[in-house]
Amino acid sequence: MLKQRVITAIILASVFLPAMFKLPETGWLLLVGIIVMLGAWEWLKLAKMRGLAAVIYLLLTLMMYLVLVWIYFNLPPQQIILPRLIIYGVAAVFWVVIVPAWFIAGWKPDSLLLMGIVGWLVLLPTGMAMLDLRAENPQPWWLLGVMGLVWVADISAYTAGRKFGRHKLAPAISPGKTWEGVAGAMLGVLVYMVIVMRASGMTQHYAVLLYAIVGVALAVIGDLFESAIKRQAGVKDSGKLLPGHGGILDRVDALTSTLPLAALALLLARYS
Repeated sequence: MLKQRVITAIILASVFLPAMFKLPETGWLLLVGIIVMLGAWEWLKLAKMRGLAAVIYLLLTLMMYLVLVWIYFNLPPQQIILPRLIIYGVAAVFWVVIVPAWFIAGWKPDSLLLMGIVGWLVLLPTGMAMLDLRAENPQPWWLLGVMGLVWVADISAYTAGRKFGRHKLAPAISPGKTWEGVAGAMLGVLVYMVIVMRASGMTQHYAVLLYAIVGVALAVIGDLFESAIKRQAGVKDSGKLLPGHGGILDRVDALTSTLPLAALALLLARYS
């Protein structure tokens, strides 16, 4: 299983990283759109949408993504700020307020409409953030930096949890996750942030701890949220597209909670 996970991760990295740096903007828009639509396909299965409802959901998801792309390409820079703030602001409220309350209440929504809206809140801001963060520099260092933070947190949590895991983090949601894994993720991300800040010449050393805490917290929330949805649906993985990893949502779960808030933070810093 571990060998399969590693092989799949290597293949994904060898395809995704060159695409991030080399694809023209239209190619990147297409790739992100494919990721969003594959995520929507898995989400409708988790939400148990079938038949006409599933078709309508996919079409509406595609339409909304195309609207975001139109906004991204056609509005002047000053006019696009407000739509982006709204999209990322709603995502921030969802991940920072609604999802923790969801966990505390043990909420299990069974409304297809509500589950569909939640799916859009998970997928569409993530897609927009993948466009925005890549476009911030001639090379997509902001996007790669945030994704790297999530990957380091994931690997560190997995390693520490397997070796030292004793105290369950949220056994009712995801029995395999432990506080020791969270501590491992925090340590790994701290090391990662020190390396990134030294390489980039950043001097705000207090930001290392802040980035680590916020980044790990958001990654854990995103991971736990997808686990809660899968547990409600009665499945182990969101799909079978990625051997050893499950589906697209299994691979991007922590990114859905971190990328939109990273894009919001960058937007506020740039225009404040």
